[in-house]
This record gives sequence, C-alpha cells and structure tokens, in this order.
Amino acid sequence: MPVVIAVAVPHPPLIVPGVGHGREREVQATVDAYREVARRIAALEPETVVVSSPHTAMYLDYLHIAPGSGARGTFAQFGDPADGSRVTYDEELVAELERLAREEGLPAGTRGEREHDLDWGVLVPLHFLQEAYAELREAGREPAPYRVVRMGISGLSPLEHYRMGQLVQRAAERLERRVAYVASGDLSHKLSPDGPYGYSPDGPAFDELACEALGSGDLLPLLTADPGLCERAAECGLRSFQIMAGALDRTPVTAELLSHEGPFGVGYGVAVLSPTGPAGSAPERALDEAYERWHADDMARRRRDEDPLVALARASLEHRVRGGGRMARLPGDLPGELLSRRAGAFVSITKNGQLRGCIGTIAPTRANLAEEIVENAVSAGCHDPRFSPVREDELPELVYDVDVLGEPEPVDGPEQLDCRRYGVIVSASRGRRGILLPDLDGVDTVDEQLRIAARKGGIDLDEPGVRLERFVVERHR
Repeated sequence: MPVVIAVAVPHPPLIVPGVGHGREREVQATVDAYREVARRIAALEPETVVVSSPHTAMYLDYLHIAPGSGARGTFAQFGDPADGSRVTYDEELVAELERLAREEGLPAGTRGEREHDLDWGVLVPLHFLQEAYAELREAGREPAPYRVVRMGISGLSPLEHYRMGQLVQRAAERLERRVAYVASGDLSHKLSPDGPYGYSPDGPAFDELACEALGSGDLLPLLTADPGLCERAAECGLRSFQIMAGALDRTPVTAELLSHEGPFGVGYGVAVLSPTGPAGSAPERALDEAYERWHADDMARRRRDEDPLVALARASLEHRVRGGGRMARLPGDLPGELLSRRAGAFVSITKNGQLRGCIGTIAPTRANLAEEIVENAVSAGCHDPRFSPVREDELPELVYDVDVLGEPEPVDGPEQLDCRRYGVIVSASRGRRGILLPDLDGVDTVDEQLRIAARKGGIDLDEPGVRLERFVVERHR
C-alpha cells in the first residue's frame, strides 16, 4: 500500500522543551500521544514523509508544494535556535505530483514559494519524528533515512484539497514509494475566555466534530463542515486533514484518537489512521463521490430556500456574467416592499466559504430597494477591486447574502457598540470612511470591528476628529 500510515497532529512550538521550558508538561497527554505516533511512523520506516502545514505558503486558488532539494529551519523565532531540522526533499515525488496536477487540472505545484525555511507546522512533527528515530538507533536498529514533501493549504474547496491527497496516493503508487502522511494542524483556537483568542461556542463544537471524525475514521464530516462554524471556531488544521483524507481515498483503515486537550484555549488533537488493506479496496470510502452528492444537495437546498432578496441578487449577477448586461427588467413576482422601499444594501458573495466579493451602499442611491440590490450584486461580483470578476463557471458555486441597512446614528464611543447587533461606520477628515457589517464570522469584539473598519477607510483610530456611527441590518440569506 502506498500510504502506510496517516496521522493528524497539532503544532504548538511550546511542546518542544527548548521552547516550553517546562510548560510542555501542561499538555503531557499531547506530548505522550505525539511520541507514540512518531514511534509508529518510525517503526514502518517510510521512504517519504509528506507533511501538509497551514503555515507553509498559502494561496486562495493554488496548492503550494515546496520546491528544491531540501530545506532547514529552527525554533529561533520562539527562543530556541538550537532545535530544528534539516531535510532532503523527495524531488521525484514532487515532480510526479506536479505532473499529475497538470494532468488532472488541479491548481497545484511549486510556483510562488515565499519562505524557503521550514515552518513550525513542519518543524514540530519533525522534532518528534527525529526523537523516535534516535530511539531506534539507541536500541541498536539503524532505520533507513526518509525524504520529505512539504505542502500548504489553500482557499480552494474541500473537494480540491481531497483531490490533492488523492494525487499523493497515486504518485506514491506510481513510484512504488512507502509514504507516511502527516496532517499538521491545531483544532479550534477559541476554547476558553482566558485563552489568547477568546471563546466561541463554536470552538468546542468544531473540536467535537473533528475528534469524532478522526477517532472513528469517518472523515466525510471534515469535508462537509459548515464554513461559518469553522471560521467562528478559528480552526487551523481542517484543510490539512482534508488532504490527508484524500491520501486514504478508498482505503480501509482503523482509526484511533490518542489524545485531545485544550488547556491554553487551543485544541490539540492527535490521531492515527492505519490502512488495513490496499488502496482501492474500500469503495465505500470514496469520499469525493460522497462529498459531491452532499454538495449538490446542499446547493439545491440553498436555491430552493433562498430569500427573494437573495434570489434577486443571484439573478442579477448571473444575467450580467452570462452576457445579458444590466438586468433591464425586474422579475414580476417581487414582493411589493422591494419596489416601494428605498434603503442602502450590501451584497456579499462567498465561494467555498471564502469571500468572493462584497459591495454595498450605506444610503439609497436607486429608485427602490430592488434596483439597489440589482446594482450592488453586479458590483460585488464584477467590480470589487480585491477580486477578479466572477467567471461563468463559478456561478453554480456562489452563495449570496443581502444586508439591508437601517439609518446610521452617531455614537459617543465604543461602549455604545455591539459587534453582533450593530454595524459600524468610522469617518475622519478628507472624506475617509470605513464600514463593517455586524455579526461577521471571525469578528468577535468591538475592538476588532473598529480596527477593521478603520483600516478599510485608511484611518488611525487615535487621530483627532474620528467619528463613529452604528446601524442595524436586516440579513437575508
């Protein structure tokens, strides 16, 4: 079998003794489980260790694989320059992955490396693996050396991350390579109010979902997890785990969750998935096919249940992108309020849980709310300067929100704001203004909300004359 073992592991530098200086004992269960998985990998003597890390180069629409003959790195940025790793890359496996990606039309490869040195998402698992290999040598056994393939994650869909894992499996098969797959990634960063990232109820919910999937071997929930929940949980490792799932495509496995802890407000899970038969012998584990069925049903449900304002936004952008120009005639079945009411409105578009465009108006600029939505949907999809215009092939994958804005009102200070209830407008001299909608995934405090809104307007919150306004929205999705 090409993939002889797959493990999901966290990467807190603190569990390395030279960084933790004793604090690693506060997560002793994680350290013990890490040592166990490293021993299991070492005992199998893989020829190549493939590591996916959220802290390797990450792009919105491209899966990066580290190029070159090798790399090194240390924990110097965490105060321990003496501990680190130097690895030799498996250039032949990397070349085969690139070839397969081109053949399959998957946007992945070695272009765009921004940092050559190994990141801590790779260094932490390598620290424990090197420790396990040293134990073998001390016991009188000289294990064969391994090479490394290092890859990042992206803003692509769960299916495309899974396909990346499938390519790892296929490349290993073609080269007859024994591969250990290491999915590096923490779980939620929002497990505790006194943690560095605060608390969200979605934090424990995400950890429960991930631990159940990794411990049972039923990995489909890692592909179908709600992007909003994942964003609110501030998870780290999900897409790394999705690639790992693809590396085990159609492979029977036994699964063990060896540990789960979160004493610092961050979830650390350690799991092992051990193949029990050859790749291709478990068609019931064709998670790409299961995901595609689930995704088709989910998008059909969204279309079936969408709000009239959302349906109008979608129809407007689809009409424009498919070459129809501006929607000259409004649909005849619109609610009367859309034609009689005037209000500012924002249209937000996401794809694969990632923002794809957002444009809106604070105050009405059109004859009615319907026309406001029509114009802003096209602007969000075609004229948001942060993104390229939406292509026709993307239309089936887009999810829309429409926020109808209430009248802004001035406030005296942050104490009159609530990032869940109110949107905020930050204004300053020379017409500078930044706006942020309320109740956004990943924006959990008023300070964060103000900071983002001010940055959008090019405003320093400490400069004289800064003015704050708040507004409520009606959210339609």
